[in-house]
Amino acid sequence: MNMQSNVKPGVARERLAIWTQINDEAREAVQAEPLLGALMHAGLLHHPTLEAAMAYRFSMKLASGEMSEQLLREIADAAYARDPSLGDSARDDLLAVYDRDPATHRLIQPILFFKGFQALQAYRIAHWLWREGRSDMAYLVQMRCSECFGVDIHPGARIGNGVMIDHAHSIVIGETAVVGNDVSMLHSVTLGGTGKEDGDRHPKIGDGVLIGAGAKVLGNISVGDHSRIAAGSVVLQDVPRCKTVAGVPARVIGDAGCSEPSISMNQVLGIEDYL
Repeated sequence: MNMQSNVKPGVARERLAIWTQINDEAREAVQAEPLLGALMHAGLLHHPTLEAAMAYRFSMKLASGEMSEQLLREIADAAYARDPSLGDSARDDLLAVYDRDPATHRLIQPILFFKGFQALQAYRIAHWLWREGRSDMAYLVQMRCSECFGVDIHPGARIGNGVMIDHAHSIVIGETAVVGNDVSMLHSVTLGGTGKEDGDRHPKIGDGVLIGAGAKVLGNISVGDHSRIAAGSVVLQDVPRCKTVAGVPARVIGDAGCSEPSISMNQVLGIEDYL
C-alpha cells in the first residue's frame, strides 16, 4: 500500500525559492497524475510568479455571470502589483499551512485545493479594494468568497500574516475584527458583534492565538497573545495572554500549555484543566 509519509520534507523559505519549489512540485504531480496536467499548467506552471498564479486562481474560483474571470484577474493583478505586501502575506500564510497542518505535504496543496488558504487570499484582495475606497467591489468579492468557500470575512477586517484557517467551513469575521500574526483557527469560528450597535464592535485577537473549532468570540473584547480558545467555547470577556479558556460562557481554566499554541496546534485539554 502506498501511504503518504508522516515526515514532511524540508521546504524552501526564501521568496524565489518558494516559487521554484512550487513549480518542482507541480511537475512531479503531472508525472504522477497526468490527468492533472491541465490544472497544474494553467494554475501554476504557466505563470512567472506566485502573485500571477494567485491572481489566476482568484479569478477562476470567484468568477460568475456577474463578474467575469478576465475582470477579476485584472483586479487581482492590479492589487498584487500596487501592494507587494499581498504577495508576502500569501507566502507567510502558505508556510503557516505547511508547518501546522499535518495533512499538508506540499506547497501546491493549499494553493490548488484548500479553501481556507484560497479564501484568505481572496479576503486580502477585498481588503485592498476596501482601503482603495472601492467598497462595492470589495463587497462583491466578499459575497463570492462566502458563496464559493463558505467563508465570510468582511473586507474591513484586519488580518495579520502567517494565518491558517483549517478546513474553513462556516468562518465569519466581522467588519471591525482584528486578527494578529501567526493565528490558527479551525472551522465554524465566529468573530462577531453583539446586538445592533455600530462602530468598533468586534473582537481583537492577539498574535499566536489558537481558536478551536466552533468557538464564538463576540463583542469588542481582546484575546491576549498566545492564548488558546477551546473548541465550542463562547467568549464574551477579555482573555489574558498565554491562557486557555473553555466553556459557555468561556472562563480561564489554565495556562496555554506552551509558548506557541497556534503553531503546536494542541487542542487537547486534560481533566486537570477543569478542576
